[in-house]
Amino acid sequence: MKFELPALPYAKHALEPHMSRETVEYHYEKHHRGYLERLEKLIAGKPEAEKTIEDIIRTSDGKVFNMAAQVWNHSFFWNCMQPKGGGEPGGEIAKLIHDAYGSFSHFRETFVTTGKGRFGSGYVWLVFDGKRVWCTSTLNAENPLLNNETPLLTCDVWEHAYYLDHRNDRGKYLDMFLQHLVNWDFVAAQVKRARALRSDRLVA
Repeated sequence: MKFELPALPYAKHALEPHMSRETVEYHYEKHHRGYLERLEKLIAGKPEAEKTIEDIIRTSDGKVFNMAAQVWNHSFFWNCMQPKGGGEPGGEIAKLIHDAYGSFSHFRETFVTTGKGRFGSGYVWLVFDGKRVWCTSTLNAENPLLNNETPLLTCDVWEHAYYLDHRNDRGKYLDMFLQHLVNWDFVAAQVKRARALRSDRLVA
């Protein structure tokens, strides 16, 4: 299977002034592309080369897992943002968040605290089990697919994701992400997709 670097869903400058073109370009071209290129070299001519990224994540370890998971995580992360995004969501996402946290402000505080509390590198996520949502964080390349949880939203908290714009202020970066960048339509689509997959499994 030939893996390709997915195109960004917006221009590299489109998230400014909240995320600079320099950050997006460096993150996407150097880190995301680099993980993909290293993955292709690691699995060339091996059984993993015929698997999907998701299957590689679930069945591998070591360097192969790290590269595959980082490719998937980054692709998901880019789609979690959009120009003029952020703020409070509406519809079902708002209800799920309110049911879990009582208010958007409490969710926002929990998401930021969870991300700030991740020691070292990793990701902060909003995940879904078909009924409820909650915030969690993962170390390095790990992601919720390993726990059979459905990721709805993620923010990359590796330093390369925010250092050029925010230096070492991870909390400011996370708060900015929620206020100005989150693509809540994408999050809602993940809920719909998760429910459709669960429904298909029940029918099968």
